[in-house]
Amino acid sequence: MKLTIDRAALLKALAHVQSVVERRNTIPILSNVLLQAGKGKLSLSATDMDLAVVETVPANAGKAGSTTAPAHTLYDIVRKLPDGAEVELEAIPDKAQLVLRAGRSRFTLACLPVEDFPVMSDGDLPHAFSLATGDLKALIDRTRFAISTEETRYYLNGIYLHATTADGAAVLRGVATDGHRLARVQLALPEGAGKMPGVIVPRKTVGEIRKLLDEHDGTVEISLSETKIRFAVGPITLTSKLIDGTFPEYERVIPQNNDKIMEVRCKEFAQAVDRVSTISTEKSRAIKLAMSKGALTLSATSPEAGSATEEIEVSYSAAPIEIGFNSRYLLDITEQMSGGDAQFAMADAGSPTIVRDVADASALYVLMPMRV
Repeated sequence: MKLTIDRAALLKALAHVQSVVERRNTIPILSNVLLQAGKGKLSLSATDMDLAVVETVPANAGKAGSTTAPAHTLYDIVRKLPDGAEVELEAIPDKAQLVLRAGRSRFTLACLPVEDFPVMSDGDLPHAFSLATGDLKALIDRTRFAISTEETRYYLNGIYLHATTADGAAVLRGVATDGHRLARVQLALPEGAGKMPGVIVPRKTVGEIRKLLDEHDGTVEISLSETKIRFAVGPITLTSKLIDGTFPEYERVIPQNNDKIMEVRCKEFAQAVDRVSTISTEKSRAIKLAMSKGALTLSATSPEAGSATEEIEVSYSAAPIEIGFNSRYLLDITEQMSGGDAQFAMADAGSPTIVRDVADASALYVLMPMRV
């Protein structure tokens, strides 16, 4: 294998594939990126056995062939080369080496056999549909903060994607919960997704696909089965195993009869929560909301730091209520709201509260209260 490639193109592709590679690996080949040179192109692949990414970039291949090289080391070398550099890659099979030349720099990297590189078979992915990049971005951003990081409840370590109906319309829904808060976002069901099974997309896969969306306009092609999902984003294909578990019946935790309604300017509320929570203890981050007619008083106390209160104007006319929340969770939700006003629907101090963006009905958040 011998080829020349523009540094910028190689760096961008390596940045995408090396982020899938774990820093610590018990299987040496999983630390490597597979490089395959063909006519006018270079294909780069990386995997951690659960997730595989392949990207194809234009390259001037003098000699077709393939090799593997340490992903993070190769990325660091290319990153430190000067802008505009022309990079030459040459595999020397009998020495199991990859030689990289750029200007007056020359690096020799140890390679591992190509046949050791695991190939993740896609299998049959019968359900296929496409989503606008902006829609998929919004679905991920407005749910992923609620993904659980508790490994024992592995079935909550991802976003649950499924087709359902809401108010008589077919929708594609993304749901995430960690038991303390729940985020549910829906959009019009894309063509081809009607018969898809409900699937749980793992946290790492969600993070990797979200990074790729920042550099892509247009649509994302999604294909899936009950065990795997594949995202095609321009020249990049990301294939992932799905979480083998049953997502809980989340509809049961969404309260239906919360009659105490408060509406508040989202930005003003977030800033007040941020200020008052400076006092709350690091562990609990507890903050109390006391609502009365037209006013909301936020307060926090901590034995070490003292106390803080702030009052803001709100639209509220029900009976006075006091309810405690984790301030970090409140801020996570308000960060996702693009509209001007947030609506809180409460029942009492011990029941879940529903939070919505007044200007956007597609997202709904449920927050469990805290004792304060």
